[in-house]
Amino acid sequence: MLTLIHAPNSRSMRFLWLLEELGTPYEVQYVNIQRGDGSGAKDPANPHPHKQVPALIHDGVLVTESAAIALYLTDAFPAAGLGPVVGDRRRGPYLTWLAYYAGVLEPAVAANWRKTTDPRELETFEIMDHHLKTTLEAGPWLLGDSFSAADILFVSMLQFSRALLPPHKVYDDYLAKANARPALARGLARNMPAAG
Repeated sequence: MLTLIHAPNSRSMRFLWLLEELGTPYEVQYVNIQRGDGSGAKDPANPHPHKQVPALIHDGVLVTESAAIALYLTDAFPAAGLGPVVGDRRRGPYLTWLAYYAGVLEPAVAANWRKTTDPRELETFEIMDHHLKTTLEAGPWLLGDSFSAADILFVSMLQFSRALLPPHKVYDDYLAKANARPALARGLARNMPAAG
């Protein structure tokens, strides 16, 4: 059984979406987290070693970190076609985009949010923006015609921080196309615990 450790309105929402795209049964364990604004608190029921989200438990195995969870899920459920399998020529680009999300995109956007003046961070942001923009112009997805879990990571960043990236129409089109996916709507319906 799959259990997503999830805090409403957090980064773990991307995995509600991915799990819906995979079409596999899963449970949601709702937890409280310490929020950036100081609200919330670390939940002792959260198995994540830092008491953060996302975290995934699959048959007793804990997986954390967004890129790792995305790779784990797409490898565990290859029939859904959301992550190229070993031997597929798109596997290398897929792994690259997962690592790029964690190692380049998130830090670059965070530096922009902090209003960095560090020339190296500013240059990294410009290079990242150019790379992402030109990839999506050739797209329509990061892997060309194939929607993947890498797109879910990138789109989830855009959903929360669109204003921190330049106003390229290709970003808006990418976001709109992804936001129209039925699996996203199904995932969002599970964002909050059921009342009562």
